[in-house]
Amino acid sequence: MMNSKHNAFGQKAWAGPQSFLAIVAAFTCLGLYGGCVNAQDNKAESKTDTKTTEKKYEDLDPNNFGRSTQIDNEWMPMKPGTRFVYEGTSIEDDGEALPHRVEINVTDLTKVIAGIRTVVSWDLDYSDNELVEAELAFFAQDNDGNVWRMGEYPEEYDEGKLVDNPAWIHGIAEARAGIMMPARPQLGTPSYAQGWAPAVAWTDRGKVDQMGLKATVPAGSYEDVLVIAETSQSEPDALQLKHYARRVGNVRVGWRGAGEKTKETLELVKVEQLGPEAVAEVRAEALKLEKSAYKNSKEVYAHTPPVEHTPGSEGR
Repeated sequence: MMNSKHNAFGQKAWAGPQSFLAIVAAFTCLGLYGGCVNAQDNKAESKTDTKTTEKKYEDLDPNNFGRSTQIDNEWMPMKPGTRFVYEGTSIEDDGEALPHRVEINVTDLTKVIAGIRTVVSWDLDYSDNELVEAELAFFAQDNDGNVWRMGEYPEEYDEGKLVDNPAWIHGIAEARAGIMMPARPQLGTPSYAQGWAPAVAWTDRGKVDQMGLKATVPAGSYEDVLVIAETSQSEPDALQLKHYARRVGNVRVGWRGAGEKTKETLELVKVEQLGPEAVAEVRAEALKLEKSAYKNSKEVYAHTPPVEHTPGSEGR
């Protein structure tokens, strides 16, 4: 039996040689594409460390996304045609260390979710050199500069066979989007919801943990590094630490706390801008995965409009 937990990239992972990317969600009060928030459901919780309140989930305003696909947040830029490659290990419950490799591909495809046009990423996760998950994820930046995760479609594999596809899309089946990177992260500010999805036990939150650090990884050496600490209701004593470099993005993933079941460490080994042929290959694979999504996710993904190709976006 697989034991679920959340992985280093703020998605749901499996303790064992299973998936590494996938599942974030939230909660809405409208139908398929609603954005209404019920204030009573979104009760604030008092936090003594910040002397303020924190929402159970974030309030998304579709009218606040004038240039939603231009994701130029300095801590999490997502230029179409960019590929991020991470390598590291995870130590499983039995003490075995497994090699991990994750590829994040920012495509030149977009998808409209809740009236907001999003950027599509196509992500691959390899555990012990075996593909255990492929995923489409959808991001948008609001007018204030916050980067939102609007939904995702993951496929989890075991020995090449599809074993699960826990999709979520904002506005469908009580899912609400979450903030993946604040516009202006600062120490001492309240934590923020990275999504809220009771149906899949997604309760992850992010909080600015450290600033001004240095980090050296295979891809380079960086200064003034930001660290976001992520936790969840199911593992309150476990923190995943994501290190972000300005104008690059996530460069390292680590952990802190005795509650972490699977201890994962990843480092950025390469970030590159793909050429036209490679971009076309990524696009084709992403479209192939979407075709599978419409076939296998009748309750969620089948209710969304198809992705669209945006020629020339990779050159922005």
